[in-house]
Parts: sequence; C-alpha cells; structure tokens
Amino acid sequence: MTVFLGLPTASPGVGNLHAATPFPTAAAEALRDDQLRRNLSHATRTIRGRRLQTVAELDDWEQLRAAGAAIKDDVLDHLDRYLLQLERAVTARGGTVHWARDAAEANAIVVDLVRQAGATEVVKVKSMVTAEIGLNEALAQGGIGAVETDLAELIVQLGRDHPSHILVPAIHRNRREIRDIFRREMAGVDPALGDEPAELVEAARAHLRQRFLTARVAVSGANFAIAETGTLAVVESEGNGRMCLTLPRTLITVMGIEKVLPSWRDLEVFLQLLPRSSTAERMNPYTSMWTGAVEGQEFHLVLLDNGRTATLADPAGRAALRCIRCSACLNVCPVYERTGGHAYGSVYPGPIGAVLTPQLTGVADHPHLPFASTLCGACFDACPVAIDIPRMLVHLRAQAVAAGARQRRLPTSEAAAMSVLGWLMSSPGRWSAALRALWLGRVLGRRTGWIRRLPPPMSAWTRSRDAPRPPRRPFRARGRRR
Repeated sequence: MTVFLGLPTASPGVGNLHAATPFPTAAAEALRDDQLRRNLSHATRTIRGRRLQTVAELDDWEQLRAAGAAIKDDVLDHLDRYLLQLERAVTARGGTVHWARDAAEANAIVVDLVRQAGATEVVKVKSMVTAEIGLNEALAQGGIGAVETDLAELIVQLGRDHPSHILVPAIHRNRREIRDIFRREMAGVDPALGDEPAELVEAARAHLRQRFLTARVAVSGANFAIAETGTLAVVESEGNGRMCLTLPRTLITVMGIEKVLPSWRDLEVFLQLLPRSSTAERMNPYTSMWTGAVEGQEFHLVLLDNGRTATLADPAGRAALRCIRCSACLNVCPVYERTGGHAYGSVYPGPIGAVLTPQLTGVADHPHLPFASTLCGACFDACPVAIDIPRMLVHLRAQAVAAGARQRRLPTSEAAAMSVLGWLMSSPGRWSAALRALWLGRVLGRRTGWIRRLPPPMSAWTRSRDAPRPPRRPFRARGRRR
C-alpha cells in the first residue's frame, strides 16, 4: 500500500480532463446555439428558484455551511491519517483497498478486477470520478461494455454525447431530443414513444431492468466515506444506485481521496447540505450505505489521487477539494448559463470546474478556464461549503499569466501596452503629458459622445464595447483650477 500524499505525481491529471478546444473558442460556438441557451436558461432558472425556497426554510443554513467547511478543512489537514483509518476499517470488514496514483493506474485496476470476475459488461452508478479518468473508454479497449444507469448519464451515453452538468449531465437536452435518442438507440422501444417525462422514464426503466438482473459487476462512485467505520455512501434520486450496489456479485467503488469524512456525526451535516444545494430537496430520496463486503458479494475500493495531492499542496487552491459536487455554483453562474458545460472541455464544468480542473491537470493544460468568469461572486454565495471560488480564480489567473509568459519569448501586445502604461504612470510629468495627449481623442465620437471604432490593437476593445469620448479637461486639471 502506498499513500501518495506529499509525493509528486508524474502526471497530475489524465483521463477526460484535457480539453481539445480552448474555452473561448468553444464558448463562442455554444453562444450561437439558440436551442442550447434556451434549454440551459429554463433548467438553471428552475433549479435556482427551488433551491432558494428550501434553503430559506433553515434558520441555521449559514452555520451548516460553516460546519461543512470546517469539517472538510480538518479532513484536508489530516488526510493521510483519515485515509489510513478508512483503509483499515474497510479491510477489517472484508473489503480490499487499492491505491491509484492517476487515471491510468485506476483504470488498469478496474479492468483487471472485471476480468477476474469473468464479466464482459458492468453497470455503473454515481460515477463522475470514473468520467474524470475515462473509465468507460478504458473498459471498451479491454473488451468490456459499460452501462450507465443514471437516467441523465444514460441519455448522454445513448446520444454519444458528453456530460454538461455535474448533477444533470443531460441538462442541454430537452424532452423532444431525449425522445428521439431513445427511439433511435434503445432496442425494442415503441416507435410511437412520446416526450412526456413518465413515458421516457418508463422506457429507460424497461431498458435497464435486464441489465441489472444479469450484471455480475457494478462500478460506483461515492459521495462520502466514513473513516471510523469504513462505510461508503451514495446519494441519488432514482433507485438505480440501490440496484447496482446490491445485485451484482462484485462491487467496485472508485473514489477521490478527498471524499473521506472522519465520523458519522460529520455525515449528518452533509446530508442536510447536499440535497438542498443540488436537487433542492429537503431529504435525498435514496441514500445507500454499505460497509466492506457483504455475504455473497466481493467489494473493492479504489482510492484515486489523479492530481488531488498537487491541489492539496497549494494553500491558495486546496479549498477546491472541499467540493461535494452539488452543482449549486453552476446553476447561479451567468457564464455557465450561456455557454453550457461542454465549452469547459472537462467533466467538471462551471465555476468549480474553472478552478478544480486546472489544479488537477496543471494550469498550463487549461490556461483559459480561470478567465471563464465574471467574478460576480454568486458561486461563493451558493456554495454549501463556502469555497471562495472568485478569490481562487484570481489566484489561478496569475498562475496562467506567469505560465504563458514563461512560454513566450516575445511579449504580447497586451503585455507591451501594460509596460508602456506602467512607465507613463511612474512619473507625474509623463503621466500629465499623456493625459494632455489623450485630449486629441476628442476628434472622435463628436456626435454621440462615444467612440465606436478604434484602429488596431484597440479595435479588439471596440468590437464588443464602446469607449467614452475623452473629457474636455482632465480631472487633475479641474482639480488644480479649484
């Protein structure tokens, strides 16, 4: 057994965290999709309104947030101790613990375990971390099929699509699009299938039933793990998790190392924070817990690092590991609402993805993501564990700029302009002369008071906004006259 905490990783993050298209390019394409923006706006607005109502019911919501943040910070401060305690507890109850440094190691472990079980197909539940490491692709390369059993994940899989939301991976699809996917991809589905939610759910249930009954291996993620007892917890809304966790003869759970909690008392806090922040429910419909192996079932726990140790080592960025994947920050983010999740190029979209993904992979792999924000602060207000995402974004922007400067031999036009501006502002005489020269700009914008077009490189500014016409007299000059 090897604990990776404090050790450098050869590859801080691999799997499905690497973007093929930079965020600005992908976002511009998404903004041209009117249907996508309508789908996102309707869904996020609905979730936001419901969440505000359920949160307002608790007089001690802010105290709960503070408690959640404090518990998570304690875990991060003593993560090595809690992980070893978790391993001992799981092993004592008949489970087997595997440690994976990165995606490649985790995938190899799971593929080997499935082969040992003699299975050629697995059913999956609550598996965002397996999307992070690209497990489905690794299983396919090993000749093993993976069946997503969460309804939204199933829609994404059948549509040969990618998740666009942490909680609702198919949020970018409307009912008619889902109906068309089911008609096209589900064997034996009624060609006259309608687009009513009840019909779509029933079609998915019939499609999955036989898979549940015949599956020999299930792969799950985990929302939480209790160090003192070795108990794993999965919370979900459909009951598919209960089927995956109980019917197959082999259960494999892949879990990020930050998901551990010290005790059952700590879990009490998060079972109040998570449902209200994610699905706007007072209590989660299905909360499944299991401890080690049970009679007739073999249990394996894969503890995944994949860049988390590197994130833990950054004092200004480690709070991102508090995240409980509730998606509250996505639902209030004006950038996410307009671009959707695919533009982020990672399994973790939205504000938390803009800070978590660059830390897991290294900022150089996603230099644009920290800039995918208005810094309005809505994400911080919504976060149930009080992650200060705006402050973290500013921290990562500085890293991205520094990394870009190291890679460039010649300064960019922006850097050159800032150097000139710094030189002007470092001398009162030079700055006064520059302000007097700026007065010449009054020849522009005489009719409206706004300058709508400037020559390069300032044309990049006026393509999307207007510049005010310079004042007749600089502020400093008016001050001297008074």
